[in-house]
Amino acid sequence: MKISPITATVRYMRQSKLFGKTRKEKPSDEIAKNAILLEQGGFIYKTMAGVYDYLPLGFRVLERINAIIREEMNAIGGQELFLSALQPRERWEKTGRWEKLKDIMYQFKDNSGHDVGLATTHEEALARIATHSIQSYKDLPLFVYQIQTKFRDEPRAKSGLMRGREFLMKDLYSFHTSKESLNEFYEIAGKAYERIFERCNLTSYKTEAGGGTFTNDITHEYQVLSEAGEDTIFYCEQCGCAQNKEIANIKEGDACSSCKAKIKVGKSIEVGNIFRLGTVFSETFNLLYSDEKGQKHPVWMGSYGIGPGRLLATIVEVFSDEKGIRWPSSVAPFQTHLISIPGNDLMVEKKAEEFYATLNDKNISVLFDDRKEKSPGEKFADADLIGIPLRIVISSKTLKENAIEIKKRDEEKTKNIPYDDIKTIISYVQ
Repeated sequence: MKISPITATVRYMRQSKLFGKTRKEKPSDEIAKNAILLEQGGFIYKTMAGVYDYLPLGFRVLERINAIIREEMNAIGGQELFLSALQPRERWEKTGRWEKLKDIMYQFKDNSGHDVGLATTHEEALARIATHSIQSYKDLPLFVYQIQTKFRDEPRAKSGLMRGREFLMKDLYSFHTSKESLNEFYEIAGKAYERIFERCNLTSYKTEAGGGTFTNDITHEYQVLSEAGEDTIFYCEQCGCAQNKEIANIKEGDACSSCKAKIKVGKSIEVGNIFRLGTVFSETFNLLYSDEKGQKHPVWMGSYGIGPGRLLATIVEVFSDEKGIRWPSSVAPFQTHLISIPGNDLMVEKKAEEFYATLNDKNISVLFDDRKEKSPGEKFADADLIGIPLRIVISSKTLKENAIEIKKRDEEKTKNIPYDDIKTIISYVQ
């Protein structure tokens, strides 16, 4: 079957040809574990503080995370779009956020002398654009989202991908006829967020928080417990209730109001947030709809954000050990890491090549370590660092038993399986 080069997904890769090499030394200018491991593993390249390039391995993980996000956003009725990063000053002046955000918003004059900024978020833009699509109650509710590059002049860009100056953001915006409709979708979007984090193997807490520059109402963050986190939350393990320390009216040891279990405290990473914006943006941009009687009303809006790169970094912070990364299978760059240890045995090379082709034929994505200059120890160390869920080794030793050696990244024991028992091997991959 021929596959269009435009739509084809590369399911296999020779490590000898991989763009982005592993490094033995830790980067001297990094303190965050996610940045250290991702740079060492050849997933990303640091251009400057808070700005990282995604190399093929890192981009594959990012795209798998984005695919999960897209599936869940589409499932709740989201329509994907893509907005410009360049925004005119006038649009932000209307909400007062040109001045409020000047410490983190990149603002400058273009060659024509106009003030423009690089968008930190897109509430203003969507409210303005929506005036051309929303006129009647029949047009609502409406949900649109994007996965787009944001820019923030972050003064604390020391946490790797968790706090960047240039980063991807999935931002969803919802438009409604009423507060009740907004509240209903707010819960639906929250459940979609929970599914996204579950599919990434993360345990998240829906945490009450402040509204920042978005709203004066209580909002919700999705927090993952980690010592690498910059937030502190009070949470209940039993029912999942949580509050950010900044607004908390509970403390460690208190009885949870919902289930009476003891409240705990911990550091955490914010992986998502949701806001009920109300009508402030629609009133500013005259975003109105006509009801059944033809009367005009301001549209109710909501905003919902996830940083895919931040999510990737959180996964590394949570799923790693002293040897390297341990990717969950749902987001791993490849399903298997095939390692050939030929020594001087040409039969090993032949069998490894055949097995590589077999995995490809079975639609199993594989990174094939075919490098001849690396020792077995170096290959195993790189495999642990890169962190693909399943390692398969073919060597003279395994072929003497007509077998391959498999080992899961999160387990210590290896196991030999007959070389021709593809069905059993596939069961380990899945």
